[in-house]
Amino acid sequence: MKVGISCIITPRDWTWRETFEKATAAGYEAIELVLRDNSELDWDTPVDDIRAIRQMAADFGLELDSLCPQTSKRIDLMSGDPAVRAEGKDRCKKLLEIARQLGIDGVLVVPGSVTPEIHYDDGYARALEGFCELAPFAEDIGVTLAIEYVWNKFLLSPLEWKRFLDEIGSDRVGLFFDTGNMTIFGFPEQWVKIVGKGVKKVHFKDFKRMMEWKPLLQGDVDFPAVMRELRNIGFDGVCLSEVDPGLAPIEETAATIRQILEM
Repeated sequence: MKVGISCIITPRDWTWRETFEKATAAGYEAIELVLRDNSELDWDTPVDDIRAIRQMAADFGLELDSLCPQTSKRIDLMSGDPAVRAEGKDRCKKLLEIARQLGIDGVLVVPGSVTPEIHYDDGYARALEGFCELAPFAEDIGVTLAIEYVWNKFLLSPLEWKRFLDEIGSDRVGLFFDTGNMTIFGFPEQWVKIVGKGVKKVHFKDFKRMMEWKPLLQGDVDFPAVMRELRNIGFDGVCLSEVDPGLAPIEETAATIRQILEM
């Protein structure tokens, strides 16, 4: 497995060159890029500029592992409005195309949220329909839709994740497993064991159930158990840090991830 860092937690004012330079100096081998409004990488970045970012990362010896959208143009596959869902599917396809141009094999997707207006059963059916429609496109271009749980009140147990992914039935739609996000109401290693090969991408962060984010190995995540289950399913990808630099310097987190990978 490789040590990676997500640009979700790096300063937004860093250029890609600064980001790649600092990530490499801190000991990271791979990186998750973020799509942001009015940045060097957004929905409308020209293909030549996208390829330049890809080449720059390669020049620094960094693997581009994932792409995460954080823009005002949101993806919502659970909305009660068919037009919003259609727009969300179009954005998913655009995200997959940008990832392919970057040489990235997986994108982070949040399908929407359960709300007072969006009932769980309706949201489930709409998200399922959406991903079933998107799966052939993802398969054709060879980029995975990795769905992350972000406290959006949807798919609250590993059994639900297993059922949901089995119903989609595509190797190009899976779980973006986040150790910290799962800890609030369960045991992260159990998601890995039950979802199995459906785990496609991994975020590392730690969480105390007293509602506090912590540096790695200082929260309630049982990292030895997580590592055991990741090895059991044959995961050999990147473990991406999503630890806020305000909790621990990025250099310290890289060293801790290496320690965890030896567990």
